[in-house]
Amino acid sequence: MRADEVIERLRSLGNRKNVEGMARYGIASAKAFGVTAPEIRRLAKGIGRDQELSLALWRTGYLEARAVASLIGDPDRVTEDQMDRWVEDFDSWAVCDACCGILFDKTPFAYRKAAAWAKRDEEFVKRAGYVMMAELAVHDKVAGDARFIKFFPLIKKGSVDGRNFVKKAVNWALRQIGKRNVTLHPLAVRLAEDIRSLDSSSAKWIAADALRELNSASVRRRLKKRM
Repeated sequence: MRADEVIERLRSLGNRKNVEGMARYGIASAKAFGVTAPEIRRLAKGIGRDQELSLALWRTGYLEARAVASLIGDPDRVTEDQMDRWVEDFDSWAVCDACCGILFDKTPFAYRKAAAWAKRDEEFVKRAGYVMMAELAVHDKVAGDARFIKFFPLIKKGSVDGRNFVKKAVNWALRQIGKRNVTLHPLAVRLAEDIRSLDSSSAKWIAADALRELNSASVRRRLKKRM
């Protein structure tokens, strides 16, 4: 399937009311058709892995085309250059989260990019760094604890960023790392308590929300079962 054929398919599935709904949730909709997530996933599944088509679809700039691009991209063929180019195009949390959680976190460069992007200032680039941390904590089943502990200074530093899309991603990273296993859990709780002491309203919100979940009975039960 060619990129123009995918675009026409997405156009036919679009709904302007969905575009208006996306805007209310902070999703950039200047170039969007209003295609639902299940329809996007169904279309991508029918295409399968296709790195060249993924690159072509990304270049179109359409929100749904970029979602398909993330789903059909081949993480074994994604380069660091591609990741750095694409992250510059992130213009909404939806595109950022989908790309990082579906494609980029499966690449050999994921940990390096998470740390590098978390140090950047651009809102969605910085968000991408913390989203990568959260997604890696969930998806990388074999990584050692040390890889996540290295993220702690970046999580603490990012906690004072008051921008909504950044602070929510910092919070997400802290919670997911803390829920990963019984070793990281108390370390993440300690980090959250440290963050809570910072003179920053965003840091205090991040810490309070993370501690609420990490100290919950349900999380402690799940961790105990993994021992």
